[in-house]
Amino acid sequence: MTPTSAFSQLVRESAFKLAMDGPKSLGGLFDLTSKRLVRYAVAIARNQHDAEDAVQSALAKVASEPGRLSKADRPWPYLIQMVRNEVLQAARKRKRLRYLSDLRDLLTRCPVDELEQEETHRAVWKALRRLPPPQAEVVVLKIWEDMTFAEIGEMLTISPDTAASRYRYATQKLTKLLATQHFVSREEVLSG
Repeated sequence: MTPTSAFSQLVRESAFKLAMDGPKSLGGLFDLTSKRLVRYAVAIARNQHDAEDAVQSALAKVASEPGRLSKADRPWPYLIQMVRNEVLQAARKRKRLRYLSDLRDLLTRCPVDELEQEETHRAVWKALRRLPPPQAEVVVLKIWEDMTFAEIGEMLTISPDTAASRYRYATQKLTKLLATQHFVSREEVLSG
């Protein structure tokens, strides 16, 4: 069982519990998925608040129809796709994305133990935000969601080769961006 399919099973179980117990059990699904969904949504929306709104909207839809998620072949990618659709729909309504140079809002929910880790984290996210959104979302899905290129391609309706190319170009750009800041090595970029 891949990490994605194992997590998908946890999402399915939470959605099934939601279908059985009603909205009072939405907290379990929220606790399980929200941090990961917001991280992904930020890669597209480029804004913490818009990302949180998209996640909230997607989870509200799940709460109103939990059977759709529990019956999905692959519930976790299905939920990620729901969040992606919410982000893109909000962007279309505004007619353009807002780009922020200050990363404080992005990092408010990422506890760090040491100042050096915080600086590295800021540098990685700042560099990630400089990538085109299609490349940034592939990086998030590959590194933090541990999806294969085939899974990413299926979810984004692109070929696995296109997903791999976007990832390769993105990591090359991230390496250059971060090398100029002398913060992290290529291995640190790829490890997240």
